[in-house]
Amino acid sequence: MKYYEEEVCKRWGNTAAYHEHEQKTKNYTKEKWAEANGGLMAIFAEFAACKNSGASADSAESQALVAKLQTHITANYYTCTDEILAGLGKMYVSDERFKKNIDKYGEGTAEFVAEAIKVSSAKNL
Repeated sequence: MKYYEEEVCKRWGNTAAYHEHEQKTKNYTKEKWAEANGGLMAIFAEFAACKNSGASADSAESQALVAKLQTHITANYYTCTDEILAGLGKMYVSDERFKKNIDKYGEGTAEFVAEAIKVSSAKNL
């Protein structure tokens, strides 16, 4: 996290979500960070399993995972509005660092997550 701190501050430092994140996580221990980040990655692993099962991005299972992802982000980092979630979906495929990290659960997982978020966003925005 420290490695990306400067970039994150430059990009989002003036946003309410950034300030909320600072407040919410300021007392996180290493264990709490590991729990929060591990939970996030577990959701991406669930997306990979969903994709591999043959489910589509608009399936009930995929959409439930989108809701689970949004809830996890809100509970552990900052309020993940539908607009923020849509932006994250785009970032998951446009930023190679995110794409590579998510795709470690299987090639195409990042694209599947992004498409599932896009479907959800079309309904919610």
